[in-house]
Amino acid sequence: MKTSLHHPHVISPRKQAVHELSEKNVSNRDLWIKKNAFFYHEDHQYFRFLVSEKQRVLELGCGNGDLLASLDPAYGMGIDYSQSMIDSAKNRHPNLTFFVGDIENLDVLKQIQGPFDAIILDDTIGDLEDVVHTFLSLHAHCTQDTRIVVAYHSPLWRPVLRLAEKFGLRMPTVEKNWLTLGDIRTLLNLADFEIIRSEWRQIMPLKLSGIGRFLNRYVATMPIIRTLCLRNYVIARSLKQPSPNYTSCSIVIPARNEKGNIENALLRLPEFCKSTEYIFVEGNSSDGTLEEMYRVQKAYPEKDIKVMVQDGIGKGDAVRKGFAHATGEVLIILDADLTTPPEQIPLFFETIASGKGEFINGTRLIYPREDEAMRFLNNIANHIFPRIFTWLLNQHFTDTLCGTKVISKNHYEKIVSNRAYFGDFDPFGDFDLIFGASKLNLKVVEVPVRYASRTYGETQISRFTHGWLLLKMIVFAFRRLKAF
Repeated sequence: MKTSLHHPHVISPRKQAVHELSEKNVSNRDLWIKKNAFFYHEDHQYFRFLVSEKQRVLELGCGNGDLLASLDPAYGMGIDYSQSMIDSAKNRHPNLTFFVGDIENLDVLKQIQGPFDAIILDDTIGDLEDVVHTFLSLHAHCTQDTRIVVAYHSPLWRPVLRLAEKFGLRMPTVEKNWLTLGDIRTLLNLADFEIIRSEWRQIMPLKLSGIGRFLNRYVATMPIIRTLCLRNYVIARSLKQPSPNYTSCSIVIPARNEKGNIENALLRLPEFCKSTEYIFVEGNSSDGTLEEMYRVQKAYPEKDIKVMVQDGIGKGDAVRKGFAHATGEVLIILDADLTTPPEQIPLFFETIASGKGEFINGTRLIYPREDEAMRFLNNIANHIFPRIFTWLLNQHFTDTLCGTKVISKNHYEKIVSNRAYFGDFDPFGDFDLIFGASKLNLKVVEVPVRYASRTYGETQISRFTHGWLLLKMIVFAFRRLKAF
């Protein structure tokens, strides 16, 4: 393969100036990076949070390749229009692939062998002449799971950064496109990309004897304050990829002391999938729930029913065991208390099979609920906690504790492989999936359900004990998702 993807095409005087300045800065770039080492350390650390290691990663406008190398990709490719910069990148990171080319030249991107798991534009959109057409050219290198990561400086910092250049505190630049989050959202929408989440980081790009680190960890991520940060990040996915069109699913039904609901859980589930697997997971019941599961399994031999007993305690343990043995393309949780009506499960499946979402979360707080379906204190907590988790996860949630959740087996296996980041922390099972989906940058879609009152048994939730666990979960999430 040739070591250059450059094709001659007309470039503007501004872009020519960007190219010339880039060539000029190569020799002293390391000095500028060293002078602003804290900023680059913080920036690369957040990129490593957004992009998991051992992926196929393409960086457009890669500079000297340091960011790409820091991500430890299974295959990493970087493109930059500066020959000197690419020469430097090849010397620094011989295990990665680098090419010279203008990413706005469509012939360049056509020659790249994709697809990629992540495509990064780090401070690149500021130099582009036509952002929309550049975004459009990326679809050919995307799959349903590819994530576009766009990082840029906030326009609020424009005067500060200009002043830093004048005093020799920042590498000189040519006038850029100063785009707001709203501008980037518009440009991505025009190019048929959907923003999944956005984040703001680094309110202090200087170390200042540890003060900068403290401010960036514990102050910069707070609501309102975060919009004043220097660095903005946007994660998006392509809308031009075909829908998954799943044809099989596994419905995991964890149950403890739910004998009276087991058969109804099966009978009330509509036929909505070509192949459906039913997995009952019993949780050390005292009312004969396990025996009822075996009776139902024997009574309906035409259905693919599996019965198992969880090894530990808690719904989370039961769900993990059920998912580990599931064979369907889509994994669905249905609580055995049937407060989420089984008749509504087909809508969850359709939402994920159509590609509208990748992690489907039920919400009980949109439709009116039956009397006694949710106690007063539970109702208050269920309105407060989702707002907190919306801020923590940067995706909209109205109900984090609805038991009905849906995810593809492929994505669940990725959550399992990355579970070490969060650890075994969740007795509920809800947050293991929510946090894992957030870490993978999955598109979350909520499906409203008609929350019903119990007809058998008693709730397994203790308002105060589990409320305290939820508070601890918020602190845990803040430390792992924000203050790291």
